[in-house]
Amino acid sequence: MSTSGRTDDGPADSASDVAASLREADFVRVLARADGDCLAGAGLLARALADSGVPYQIRIGRFGETLAPPESDESADEDGDRDTTVGVGLDSTADASVTGEATPASVTAFDAAQELGASPDPVLALAGVVAAGRPAGAGESAHVLEQARDAGLGRRNGVGVPTDDLADGLAHSTLAHAEYSGDTEAVQATLAELGLPAELGGEDHRTVASEFALAVTGADAATDRAAETVERALRPHAIPGDGADANAPFATVEGYADVLEAVARERPGTGVALALGHDARADALDAWRDHAARAHEVLREGTTGRYDGLFALRTDEAPVETVARLLRDFRSPEPVAVVVSEEEAAAAAVEASGVGATMDEAAQAVGGSGGGTPGRGYAKFDPETDAKEFLAAFREARP
Repeated sequence: MSTSGRTDDGPADSASDVAASLREADFVRVLARADGDCLAGAGLLARALADSGVPYQIRIGRFGETLAPPESDESADEDGDRDTTVGVGLDSTADASVTGEATPASVTAFDAAQELGASPDPVLALAGVVAAGRPAGAGESAHVLEQARDAGLGRRNGVGVPTDDLADGLAHSTLAHAEYSGDTEAVQATLAELGLPAELGGEDHRTVASEFALAVTGADAATDRAAETVERALRPHAIPGDGADANAPFATVEGYADVLEAVARERPGTGVALALGHDARADALDAWRDHAARAHEVLREGTTGRYDGLFALRTDEAPVETVARLLRDFRSPEPVAVVVSEEEAAAAAVEASGVGATMDEAAQAVGGSGGGTPGRGYAKFDPETDAKEFLAAFREARP
């Protein structure tokens, strides 16, 4: 089953359509795109299915991958069972399709779960919204935020990190890129200069947020867009609890979103466990730290080149999708950023500009596979392919 992720082949199903497809199913395959929003959406749907006693399977894939059922999986039609496939950010030919474009996948999944009679976790859904690059509670997620507030969620000053260890959180956040990103010791030194008390109050959190924003926007290479984008990390939504509850494993919604993005790409199995509400906090945080450290290092040290409307970064190995997003938001003077490693590439655009189709065409030109949405894309190709060859193909394919 192809999962190119091309979402312009047809409209997404509504939450009611998704619920209707799942309501009579005897077995459900959930094919989810490897990002925080779609991982959260898959988790919300799977939890609702579990509440209804419907068995399911979740598989995570990137644009261009093929997620076919296992060869040993016999067709349920032979026994009269009703198997259903739902694509969350992938595969518009599935029985139900949640693209995550006009509306975050996590919001559609949240609404579908409610229609199935479940009580979906609004905090997980909001984390998916933030992972999709949308403000928590804005527009179509307002009702989700209202339910989360009823459960004790509230905003506070500071920076949205997943842990109570502020130095750890600031060093490994991929919501923004500062000069000290990826370097815990450098962050500790910076915090020490602020003279903060052991127990932070509201004004102390405000001081940290101001310092972080300055570190992000004051760098020599920072772009004008950085000042706008760093806002998504500030004044976070604090999750009540101490992090011991599997349903509230992180300190803030924004930090939760950051971890979901990392594990979806770094350790999909851990990501699924996390989205299902299992105790996967420690493994998820380990994956997040490793993912962030590599992304920030590459963003700082990769070889860059500027073309008409395109800013490119080449490196040997990297979490390319995260680096492409950070490059677009904090370093690129052009509207489209592309990152090319030895066998992968990713692109991210400020506005919808046919990036997925361009990535697909470029990947095919070098014998690889790829796809995406109008604003982002991913490709995988043979490591023998020269990065310059792929970049040339991408530039040639651009509309």
